[in-house]
Amino acid sequence: MLTVLRVHLPSDIPIVGCELTPYVLLRRPDKSVSTDDVNEFLPVDGHFLRYKWYRIQSDKKVAICSVHPSEQATLQCMGCVKAKIPVGKSYHCSSKCFSDAWQHHRVLHERAASAVNENGNEEEELFGRFNSTGSGGLAGSQSNSSLSNGTTTLYPAAVAQRNGGETWFEVGYAKTYTPTADDIGHVLKFECVVVDAETKLPAGHVNTLLTSRVIPAPSPTPRRLISVSGVDVTGHLDLDGRLSSSGTFTVLSYNILADAYASTELYSYCPSWALSWPYRRQNLLREIVGYRADIVCLQEVQSDHFEEFFAPELDKHGYQALFKRKTAEVFSGNGNTIDGCATFFRRDRFSHVKKYEVEFNKAAQSLIDALVPNAQRRSALNRLVKDNVALIVVLEAKFSNQGVDNPGKRQLVCVANTHVNIHQDLKDVKIWQVHTLLKGLEKIAASADIPMLVCGDFNSVPGSAPHALLALGKVDPMHPELAVDPLGILRPANKLLHQLPLVSAYSSFARIGAGLGFEQQKRRMDPNTNEPLFTNCTRDFIGTLDYIFYSADSLTVESLLELLDEDSLRKDTALPSPEWSSDHIALLAEFRCKPRTRRG
Repeated sequence: MLTVLRVHLPSDIPIVGCELTPYVLLRRPDKSVSTDDVNEFLPVDGHFLRYKWYRIQSDKKVAICSVHPSEQATLQCMGCVKAKIPVGKSYHCSSKCFSDAWQHHRVLHERAASAVNENGNEEEELFGRFNSTGSGGLAGSQSNSSLSNGTTTLYPAAVAQRNGGETWFEVGYAKTYTPTADDIGHVLKFECVVVDAETKLPAGHVNTLLTSRVIPAPSPTPRRLISVSGVDVTGHLDLDGRLSSSGTFTVLSYNILADAYASTELYSYCPSWALSWPYRRQNLLREIVGYRADIVCLQEVQSDHFEEFFAPELDKHGYQALFKRKTAEVFSGNGNTIDGCATFFRRDRFSHVKKYEVEFNKAAQSLIDALVPNAQRRSALNRLVKDNVALIVVLEAKFSNQGVDNPGKRQLVCVANTHVNIHQDLKDVKIWQVHTLLKGLEKIAASADIPMLVCGDFNSVPGSAPHALLALGKVDPMHPELAVDPLGILRPANKLLHQLPLVSAYSSFARIGAGLGFEQQKRRMDPNTNEPLFTNCTRDFIGTLDYIFYSADSLTVESLLELLDEDSLRKDTALPSPEWSSDHIALLAEFRCKPRTRRG
């Protein structure tokens, strides 16, 4: 007979919108131990498992702190109530909590006063990008009669028991359960029991567990697009919040932190529930969809997560997906956990023309065969082969700003998405990888009059040799990072150049004069390098590793997604955090194609 040996939940706190999957350990009739499910349609030895989920609802209403969602609230900001800010944002667990969060919290008041839309729908205007059901369905009441959780429709929720001021509602009948907004502040109860397939009666002990109180999915204050072209960006927004100007398009670049690398040892400061993949994937999806970018370049996307989650979920929002995984297992023998680069584009804005895949391992093999004597090739391969890749996609725009002078002229865009080697003691490898990518892009540029976008995590800070090569087109032969070159792959130094007119998109903040939001953004820029102060922020490192470069002869920057500062991340908080689910921050730029002139 089946026996349940153990039941527990991997995550300690249930989150709205994040599926709960209990771990159920079974002993089968043959004495083997398994975690495989045994359902009613495939019983084992005449028995199967039955599951139930309950919401334990107390007569006493519990409010949750908006800053520390695992804590109950003890005070409420009445300014939020008067400003008609969503009530959940008004609660705090202590006066110190409210005081510490004030600099961040007052932004809600300021935006509530200035961002009421024509219909008076403040909540949608302020928080719709991250909380709307269209961005993953994580907010709002879900107690309607068509709600289903698991395989059975909840129609209506049945009262299982009422005792001592508590009411138990049956809310789920499958092994998994996804908490809804109705569950916030309440404890959930999970039951698992072996059932006789014939009588449908329990044939063993009922195993139960109680969760902590359900908390809402924390969401950061939405980041604004700030115009750098002198045009008010808010004038471009249509009712969906999308940029509707026919000649512009937006590009997002974001290292989302693969689950394989998100260890509790490395990110011990992040609560375990906020570091869990079921939570992070929903938070990341909600953020990515909220930006409504026309082109999305993601790094550190695991193969299984691309196939099972990001590709199908973003398909629902109108995106076509392309993926290139790294060329070997990294930190894991499981091929599904190999990460790579994923590029998505809106089907209503672009069509796919061509894809190129850059495998730096193949380029390394060819280089070593040509340069390194046989006796030294193994050690050379160990240094140069690091599994990094780049995905290059040529797209054709379904919009045009060319006007009557060039009727019917195709507008192509080439987008490179890469993740460069991380090891800081292999600077020669970083430089070589970036140079290899740029020489490939030069060939594409030579074959077509086409704007270039180079996005990714380059694991190189501003001023480094890879950054100089990208931003300046060359590396100073006296650059200190060229001193370590044991394979001779960087010599002669004057070969480290390219002819692409690349410019860092975020350097536009430094080039623009005074204006709305510019002074604040300039304080978040490094005046020496004209790059953001950071795009990666952990307890051990804070600095800029991510960039969006563009060809300045064919594109202009119209607007940029505002940068974060330490106040935005809250005091003493590094990334990832409950609000931000990667150790990197997303970069987004809006571009306009320049009208092209005929070449003589």
